[in-house]
Amino acid sequence: MSALFSPIKLRGLTLKNRVVVSPMCQYSADDGVATDWHFTHINNLALSGASMFCIEATHVEAIGRITPGCLGLYSDACEAALKQILSSVRKHSTTAVAMQLAHAGRKASSARPWDGGQLIPQSEGGWQTVAPSALPHKEGEAAPLALDAAGLKRIREAFVDSAKRAARLGIDAIELHGAHGYLMHQFLSPISNRRTDEYGGSLENRMRFPLEIYDAVRAVFPHDKPVGMRVSSTDWVEGGWDLAQTITFANALKARGVDWIDASSGGVSPLQKIPLGPGYQVQFAEAIKRETGLPTIAVGLITEAKHAEEIVASGKADMVALGRSLLYDPRWGWHAAAELGGEVEAPPQYWRSQPSTQKALFGKTTFGAR
Repeated sequence: MSALFSPIKLRGLTLKNRVVVSPMCQYSADDGVATDWHFTHINNLALSGASMFCIEATHVEAIGRITPGCLGLYSDACEAALKQILSSVRKHSTTAVAMQLAHAGRKASSARPWDGGQLIPQSEGGWQTVAPSALPHKEGEAAPLALDAAGLKRIREAFVDSAKRAARLGIDAIELHGAHGYLMHQFLSPISNRRTDEYGGSLENRMRFPLEIYDAVRAVFPHDKPVGMRVSSTDWVEGGWDLAQTITFANALKARGVDWIDASSGGVSPLQKIPLGPGYQVQFAEAIKRETGLPTIAVGLITEAKHAEEIVASGKADMVALGRSLLYDPRWGWHAAAELGGEVEAPPQYWRSQPSTQKALFGKTTFGAR
């Protein structure tokens, strides 16, 4: 029995395997509204063999978008476009659909990656960004506005509104984006948070706003549906956010009923030095799981089925999330199941693709002709 293709239960949601499609920005929305590209992308990867597909970072207000092309869930138009896409997905796939709710903070107003990815000045169609402190992400950039009490309240309420919209859409789970140098991570890290009020200084204070957002979202999202958190386990910068602080934060989330920790890293400072290699972040998922007992998702250069199997079978993490590997091979889950002796669901239109050596890959199938 493959550990990777064994079920896992998160609140009222039972996933048939431990493979997750990681949230991947597509930079292809129109004023936050999903387009035909999202229809194709989401429907395609909903058939990957993964048990859960997580919709890309979906922003809770327009100025919280990373780029002008980033997805949002802050308007009726945003909600209507996703409703149409999800209706199509549900017709052909039983994959659970999660959504990552996000706010980019000072890393907003960026050009799309293929346009260079740098800060767009307001004079060129960008917008004023906000952050815990008036500190730019990079030297030479325009500074964000430090959020005041009214701004904090507005953003908390925006997360609540987006969570309610996600619930109306029938989203199966929410992941809050507390990683990669975006707003919640900016509050957590002493590199980006220099506040002197109750939201800055001590670790307890720096955790306060992300925990308030978690509490607010958890209160309005259906109780039987899970809510997880993606974290940057370390800033990879001396004096920044680190694994020990991450574990303290994860324990605070555990006390509030969080359902998983998605353990990534980096993103808050261009000074980061990341030692890239296969599974370079698995150590963080393993440490968080060991120290908190929470379910964890391992991410980062996990490309091979046997590697993913070893991560889950050894107890280093409960799930693995793949991004680029699934873009390159949208049937990665099928191929991994074939290699590991697992079983995945496939639509009957594709049953004939089952290799002659893998008669049980898609479970019980029939196909006749005359």
